[in-house]
Amino acid sequence: MSRVRVHNLFISLDGYSAGTYVTEAEPIGKARVLFGDFDDRVIEDVHRVDEPITADRIFTSTWGQGIGAEIKGRRKFGPQTGPWGDDDWRGWWGDAPPFRTPVVVLTHHERAPLAFDNGTVFHFVNAEPAEALAFARDLADGGDIRLGGGPSTVRQFLQADLVDFLHLATVPVVLGEGESIWPGCSGLEERFDVETLVSASGRTHRLFNRR
Repeated sequence: MSRVRVHNLFISLDGYSAGTYVTEAEPIGKARVLFGDFDDRVIEDVHRVDEPITADRIFTSTWGQGIGAEIKGRRKFGPQTGPWGDDDWRGWWGDAPPFRTPVVVLTHHERAPLAFDNGTVFHFVNAEPAEALAFARDLADGGDIRLGGGPSTVRQFLQADLVDFLHLATVPVVLGEGESIWPGCSGLEERFDVETLVSASGRTHRLFNRR
């Protein structure tokens, strides 16, 4: 059975992984500070390994290995709410999204799939976590499923006990408000072996592997 994996989920010292709002100019709101010193790179570069190869960068490089499909919440695709409009929004990434696999976008408002030349295909489905996972596995051709966030989506899959691997990167900043993965996840550590490493950047990486 393919695994469900969460990679590079950045979290503040006070437990937040995203801001309280999303706009086209601020895809994760004030939580952008969580990514501010991550080798000055963004998601478009996850398929590259160049100099310097730091501990943080090595963690990034596992993001795409063995992945057959991704599941993400609607706010990870765009800032829109409610029924889809007639604009030409195609996601935050332009004409070359970095995923290169099928991507299942969870939304209450379904629409036709959106395909790109590099193999990325967004599928917009209204489904609970277990149903969405079954759909993603059908698309993944035996590969693992990456759970791409946001924090509310990760939280729902944790609550449903559907996550096999979770990589949290705690950043030494305090946001004061935002979206957290932790509500309703009491006792999570009892289901996982947890390994902790600290990188030179000050990030604390916690790797949760299902027992």
